[in-house]
Amino acid sequence: MTETAALELLHFDEHLIAINKPPGLAVHRSRLVGADEDYLIDRLRRQVQGPLHLAHRLDRATSGLLLVARSQEIAAEMGRQFMARAIGKSYLAIVRGWPAEEGEIDYPLSGASLRGEAKPALTRWKRLATVEVPIEMGRYPQQRYALLDVSPETGRYRQIRRHFHHVSHHILGDTSHGRGDHNRLIRQHFGVHRLFLHARRLDVVHPVSGESLCLTAPLDAQWRKLLNAFQWDAAFLHGERRESSGEDAAPVE
Repeated sequence: MTETAALELLHFDEHLIAINKPPGLAVHRSRLVGADEDYLIDRLRRQVQGPLHLAHRLDRATSGLLLVARSQEIAAEMGRQFMARAIGKSYLAIVRGWPAEEGEIDYPLSGASLRGEAKPALTRWKRLATVEVPIEMGRYPQQRYALLDVSPETGRYRQIRRHFHHVSHHILGDTSHGRGDHNRLIRQHFGVHRLFLHARRLDVVHPVSGESLCLTAPLDAQWRKLLNAFQWDAAFLHGERRESSGEDAAPVE
């Protein structure tokens, strides 16, 4: 078996583990993702002794914060917090176009089969930064992109990806619900190839101590590469907006 990289552990105690999940890594075996040779839960078992129970899940393509409980009881308690919407969730996403400075998408979604009954789903966003990239494509001489802070209020299957597809602000790098022409543009001109959706922050109450935990997951190299190319400096991480002109973007040749 090929040696795999160790997972980045962001919080670790006898009850709860927080992991910075890499993009492209399935969390566990599932008929929805097919058969892989490498799964997050298997990597974690090689790093950590004792029982491990997923407290929630992320799509294979999505990176960022993932919680794992050390017992079934702790997993159940974290599940109750998620169901009660008591956990604050913040994602970073880069989308095509310039959405309004803030807004929400209230659009019911079906389950993982993408068929059957649609259930209520709500996603809110705030725009953190914009850019115009001086690359011609189709009938537009420049392409517009925006960096968003996204808060899903519900937890439907691929909710953020499907919601932004619904409003035609597709997430860059989304090969299932995105735009292939924009995915090719960032791959060819900026040398990045991944879904630009990252679970950046979780605000949780520790299930045993009752302590409030604000957990954050750093961005990987491809995220930082595109942020730098778009001239979006670190100010946005502290709530400051950054609006960029076309001359700011620097394609990687």
